[in-house]
Amino acid sequence: MANVTNNRPLSPHLQIYKPIPTMVMSIVHRITGGALYVGTLLVAWWLIAAATGVGAYDWANWVLGSIIGKLVLLGYTWALIHHMLGGFRHFMWDLGHGFGKEFSTKLAIANIIASLCLTLLVWVIGFLIRF
Repeated sequence: MANVTNNRPLSPHLQIYKPIPTMVMSIVHRITGGALYVGTLLVAWWLIAAATGVGAYDWANWVLGSIIGKLVLLGYTWALIHHMLGGFRHFMWDLGHGFGKEFSTKLAIANIIASLCLTLLVWVIGFLIRF
């Protein structure tokens, strides 16, 4: 018996394609969506700790106030903002706008730049309000 699968063309994988901004932003959009699940669990943990009592709340604040906790919260903030801006991009596409190659590439690059700038702005405002 002959193996008929040997004559079939192979589907290219991610290593074959040249990464372009729109492809990278699509992958990052999916990753940030998954990261938001974990970050939202942290926010829920903090809220439950606040409702539970002073000891649990102090411990949650200590964990989230540590260097690692702040880095996780910084990443969560960036993921939230980046995913939101990506959602606006998808909403624009749902309305039938922005399908041009050059425009969608510029929009993908703007998405990463705007998400980084807005994350920085949110954290700067947060630190200014705190003091």
